[in-house]
Amino acid sequence: MTTLKGYRPRQRHLPILATMAMLIGAYVFGAVSYEAFGSGQVVLDLFINNAFLLVVAVGMTFVILTGGIDLSVGSVVALSTVVCGDLLQNQGWPVAAVVPAVLVLGAALGSGMGVLIHVFEIQPFIATLIGMFFARGLCYTISTQAYSIDDPAIAALAQTQIPLGGELHVSIGVVVALVVVAVGAYVLYGTRFGRTVYAIGGNAKSASLMGLAVGRVKIAVYTLSGFCSALGGLLLVLYKSSGDPLNGIGLELTAIAAVVIGGTLLTGGSGYVLGTVLGIMVLGIIQTLITFDGTLNSWWTSIITGALLFVFIALQRLVVRRGS
Repeated sequence: MTTLKGYRPRQRHLPILATMAMLIGAYVFGAVSYEAFGSGQVVLDLFINNAFLLVVAVGMTFVILTGGIDLSVGSVVALSTVVCGDLLQNQGWPVAAVVPAVLVLGAALGSGMGVLIHVFEIQPFIATLIGMFFARGLCYTISTQAYSIDDPAIAALAQTQIPLGGELHVSIGVVVALVVVAVGAYVLYGTRFGRTVYAIGGNAKSASLMGLAVGRVKIAVYTLSGFCSALGGLLLVLYKSSGDPLNGIGLELTAIAAVVIGGTLLTGGSGYVLGTVLGIMVLGIIQTLITFDGTLNSWWTSIITGALLFVFIALQRLVVRRGS
């Protein structure tokens, strides 16, 4: 992998190592402070409760690695849940037809934003802001009320627990999320596409001069993000058994926070899917600690997340300066 943005190989790993140390420290603190916290199921529950967010964050990782941003993911997640609910409850579609339809819709929205960014040279912030309003507007066009989804196939999938021995288990959503992580990691580190993603984030003009397909990869990255958002929406349907136009509000900010806390450079060119997983786990374990405490308001999660973002962005700047 090419060293970019002034990072030296060892320095590039500092943010992800800091995230890992923070995660281990938080878990040890929780296990010492609360007897039930040390249970292995508590760790697995972090994956169960955040499987949909993990899938969305993997797509966001690809986008940020190119130096872009995707503000539409929360709205696409909401649209996916609403479309899923409408097709299942009102239109009578089978699950086997709904799933690919929702995934194609998410990929198409992402592709459209990618075209705006590459072909029309609109800044990613503005292009995905357009996508955010468009997708959220479509939600309310379809329905202003939440759908309660009682499809037998959805219910069966939602209630399926995969045993891991003893009393430990995970959900179908966790399996899907881990497959997405594995595929994302392979694509980034083992394919020409992934190397081009890093090259674009390092210096898009240089990547273009090297003959890399910058435009095609940019569009593909936003298509991938849209696909992951739609898949995240489907996993949220399994988790909540409902479709709601209010789903996913602020989800894009949580996904960005997880990616940055996981060590991905906001300006692109350096980061890891594994780091994003650790970032999700850190945010999840903070929420779990607050729940176990019982005396703190849930808004403390946002306060701590903001503080962590500040620390990790400052760490990134320090690493870049020392490497330049």
